[in-house]
Amino acid sequence: MTEPVRLAKRVVALTQCSRREAEQYIEGGWVRVDGIVVEEPQFMVDTQTVELDPGAKLIATEPATLVLHKPVGYDAGNGPNPASALVTPETRSPDDASGVRPLKRHLQRLTIPLSMPTDASGLLIFTQDWRVTRKLTEDIERVEQEFVVDVEGMLIPNGLALLNHGLRFNNYAMPPIKVSWQSEQRLRFAFKVLQPTQIGPMCHAVGLKVLAMKRLRVGRIPLAKLPPGQWRYLAPGERI
Repeated sequence: MTEPVRLAKRVVALTQCSRREAEQYIEGGWVRVDGIVVEEPQFMVDTQTVELDPGAKLIATEPATLVLHKPVGYDAGNGPNPASALVTPETRSPDDASGVRPLKRHLQRLTIPLSMPTDASGLLIFTQDWRVTRKLTEDIERVEQEFVVDVEGMLIPNGLALLNHGLRFNNYAMPPIKVSWQSEQRLRFAFKVLQPTQIGPMCHAVGLKVLAMKRLRVGRIPLAKLPPGQWRYLAPGERI
């Protein structure tokens, strides 16, 4: 009988590398135990077969950022139907072209720095990266968001101009934004300061009722053809 040892210790013996290098190999998803990838250096092994991927690279595991196509009805916070429940290995888009190697740790400790109403759909960003969080919170006034909004009703005279600039709520003047018709019942909103929850009251003020809205873009990150309920990695070269 052999005494169980930490996986990191077994990798050190297998490769003659340092303990820290062994941990990097494991955390990077390069080590298999009986054919199954194990990412925890503290995982205990005894007689199992431990293998290091021939293509293993000693690179630090970077924090991940994911883009989800949130369907209507999912909460972007901690509600009863959280959008985070959609972020699983099975719901990753098969067309993900980011080049990021998927790891279990990428789906842990994710935050949503830029929220979205439950009754809206579209692009929702999850991240482990403090730089992305800061960009979408402290610096959000520099990041343009784009929504398409389906509406019904009769637009009041000069209503489109008012949506672009001129509406006031609680004695507060709404900031200038870009609003245009995409079709007879669809408006495009592009803004940097506005909150998505303000779209409904703005439309109501000019005689329109919001039927549906979808976020198509955050900064330079598009929703593109990502199917509802699926996610992809933000590629290393993509910038918000």
